[in-house]
Amino acid sequence: MQRLTGYIVLIFLSLQTMSGCSDGNNSNGDKNAELNRILDFNNYSWEEVAAGNRWEPRAGLQALELGDRFYVMGGRTPRPPMTVPPIPGDSEIWSDVWVSEDRGASWEKILDTGGDHWAARAYFKALVKDDWLYVLGGQDFNLIELPFCAGQPPEICPPFVSQSQFFNDVWRSKDGINWEAMTNSAGWEGRAGLSAAVLGDEIYVLGGSTNDDTAIVGGPPTRIYYNDVWKSRDGANWTRVTDNAPWAARAGAVLVTKGDYLYLLGGEFGFLCEPQPDCQLPYFNDVWRTLDGVKWEQVTDSAGWSPRPGHQCGVLQDNLVCFGGFGLPSNPVDVWVSEDGANWSLLDQAPWNARSPEDIKYDFDIVVTDPDSIDPRPAIFTFGGDRETFDFNDPLNYLRIDDDVWIFTLPEE
Repeated sequence: MQRLTGYIVLIFLSLQTMSGCSDGNNSNGDKNAELNRILDFNNYSWEEVAAGNRWEPRAGLQALELGDRFYVMGGRTPRPPMTVPPIPGDSEIWSDVWVSEDRGASWEKILDTGGDHWAARAYFKALVKDDWLYVLGGQDFNLIELPFCAGQPPEICPPFVSQSQFFNDVWRSKDGINWEAMTNSAGWEGRAGLSAAVLGDEIYVLGGSTNDDTAIVGGPPTRIYYNDVWKSRDGANWTRVTDNAPWAARAGAVLVTKGDYLYLLGGEFGFLCEPQPDCQLPYFNDVWRTLDGVKWEQVTDSAGWSPRPGHQCGVLQDNLVCFGGFGLPSNPVDVWVSEDGANWSLLDQAPWNARSPEDIKYDFDIVVTDPDSIDPRPAIFTFGGDRETFDFNDPLNYLRIDDDVWIFTLPEE
């Protein structure tokens, strides 16, 4: 791996903001030193902004920044198990909206679960376009009773199974309180673990999966995975760009906008494999990019980081920064950076100052902030997340869900 070196982007504005000087009084040497400090991500550190927020611990949530506010919405919180082993997917599902005006330190609930806005859901996507908050897709978790299992051992015949509804509706809001249904049924099939991002004037939706949660308990995947691509300017009218993109069908992948491109990174085509540890996990660590959703270029078939779903990648100072995610036999304790998506560098820091794989989150969300009047440091904020394992005999496994906020940024000087 090549050591990450300076990458010259948007530097003048960043240096103006961070140095507090715009009149050219600083020497070139001072500017170059500050530039190197900004772009050497080994200078960055992890700091917990808030532990134990007012919103319930959750995974599969979404977080956004609009104006000077952070928004957190939706997601799932596992319930205490009714059986041993517990029922996969037995969770409280949310459609509440929380807002923070101090970069995640304190929160106010502005919308309750229920009501006449979008239905409670997890593993959906939310994004910002033209000063609108958008919510797209996702799934709920419904429990269906199996009366023929009454009296039988739950590990052989569970009394309930989870059966999800998968959404393909699209909603938008200016304030997180008043929501408008753009469509109750977009052209793409209802799905969870979908990827979505804005490029130019278009919202792109791709990938994801449909079908229920029996895949969680092992065996061959029962889910249907997608590699189609859709786009829309308003969230109401959708055009299918392609039915069959060249990358493998997947869910839990990251889609980010970097420059003129959409980048697709990682994901999964199933949860588990047998027999472990010798089987080939159905996870990806490839990177693809596109200018239009039609023509795709494979940047690399194997990035430096291990294959994974449930991770996040942010574009920080025009570099891709990837971390977190689910792994077997253990979650990956690493942070990777790339200028181009092909060549990756491993940073010194562990995400969230993790000491072991048990501290690593997946199905969390992030917000990337540029230098501004609130904080002159570029940063990645993380929200909530899942640290559950697939040990269904652990009655406390459901507690490994987080409600914290962290920041990855330069130390204050």
